[in-house]
Amino acid sequence: MKRRVTALIIIAGIAFVTYCGHAFYIANRNPLLSDSTQVINTHKLSPQKHFDKNWETIKNEYYDSGFNHQHWHRWKTHYQNRLKTPDDVKVATETMLASLNDPYSRYLTKDEFLKQRTAITSKIYGIGVSIVNDAGKIKIINVIEQAPAQFADLRNGDVILAVNGKDVNGLSISEVSNLVKGPENTLVSLDILRGQNRITKQIIRKEIAIKSIKSIVEDKIGYIQISSFISSTVPNEFLEALENTSDTKGLIIDLRGNTGGLLSNAVFIANLFIANGRLVSIVGRNGYRYDVIAKDTNLNINKPVVLLVDQTSASATEIFAGAMKDYHKAKLVGTKTYGKGMVQKIIPMPNETGLNLTIAKYLTPRGSDINKRGIAPDIKVHFTKSDVDTGTDAQLESAKDLLSKIIVSRGQ
Repeated sequence: MKRRVTALIIIAGIAFVTYCGHAFYIANRNPLLSDSTQVINTHKLSPQKHFDKNWETIKNEYYDSGFNHQHWHRWKTHYQNRLKTPDDVKVATETMLASLNDPYSRYLTKDEFLKQRTAITSKIYGIGVSIVNDAGKIKIINVIEQAPAQFADLRNGDVILAVNGKDVNGLSISEVSNLVKGPENTLVSLDILRGQNRITKQIIRKEIAIKSIKSIVEDKIGYIQISSFISSTVPNEFLEALENTSDTKGLIIDLRGNTGGLLSNAVFIANLFIANGRLVSIVGRNGYRYDVIAKDTNLNINKPVVLLVDQTSASATEIFAGAMKDYHKAKLVGTKTYGKGMVQKIIPMPNETGLNLTIAKYLTPRGSDINKRGIAPDIKVHFTKSDVDTGTDAQLESAKDLLSKIIVSRGQ
C-alpha cells in the first residue's frame, strides 16, 4: 500500500496529459450544462468571426454576469477588424479571459482541446511508457504491461535520444510526447541510450488502456487509489475495484494528488455510498440552483471508509470527499484539500478549439462553499520529506490505524 510519490507522470506516446482537473462535465441533464464535451466543432470561421463567437459565448454563459466589474462589450469593440490569424484569436481571447481574474477559465487551441478530449475519452494511441525530464535527459520511468513498448523490450532507465530521426535534445516532455504518439497501427522509430549502447527500436503504435483506479487487499483492508476523475472509464473502474475488495472489512480510498476531473464521476461514486439526499448543489448565473440528488443503487455499502486527502485533492475530488464527510460516510485523513468550488463547462468552439469556462459554483450537501477554503481532515497528518527518504507513508499508516480501530469498535 505504499504511496507513489512521483508528483507528475507524463505518458509519452500515449498523451501529454497536463489536464489538472479544473474543468468539469455533468451528464445528468443539469440545465446549466450540456452534453457537448465529446464533440469537436469542425465549423470553420475566419479569425475575426471566431473571436466574436468566443466573446459571445463568454457573454452568455460566464458565471459572473458583471464580468469582474467591467463592460463586456468593450472587448468586442477593442478587437473589431484587427484579427487575422489563429494566433491573433488565441492572444485576444486569452487577454479577454485574463480580465475576468479567473484562474480556471481558459482558451484551448486545437491541439490543447484534442488532448483534453483524449484524456476524457481514454482513447489514447501510442507505445505505453511514462517519461520524465531527468537533468535534460528524457528518461523512461515506467513501461506499461502488455503495451507495445514492453513487447519492443523498452526498459525503465532507457534514455530517449531521437524520435523518427529527430534529436530530442532540448525538447520539452510535451514535444517529445507529440513526436512519439500518432495514429494506431503506424510505426515510430526510437533511438535510445541503454548504458553505453545506442539502440534503435521500431514500435507499432496501439490504443493504450490507461487506468485511473487501482486496488489491493491487505489484512482484510481494501485500498483503492483514484488518481483522477477525468476518464469516462472511472465508474466502471471503481465498480471493478469494489468487486476486488468485496471481502474486506473496511476501505481506504486514496485521493491524494487527485486534482479532479469529471464531476459526473465524483457524483456517481458518491452515490454508491449515499443512497438518499443531495449529493452536491450547483449554483449558476444569477443564483440559479440545481441540486444533484442521489438515486438508490441497491449496493448498500456499509463498511467503514477512510479517505486520504492532501492539498492537491481538488475540484471533483472535493465534491466526493465533501459529500462523504457531510453524510458521515467516511473519515478524512491527511491535510486540508485544495479548495476549488467553481465549476467549468467544456465548450467546443469553431475551428476545433474550445473553452473551459466557469459557469457555476458548487456547494457540499450541507451547503458549505469550500472555494479557497478547502475541506479539513478529521485527522491531520503530513506527508513529509522523511516519508520520501525512508519510503514510508505516515498518512497511509494513520488511515490504516484509524480504520482498524473503527472495525474493532464495530465488532467486525
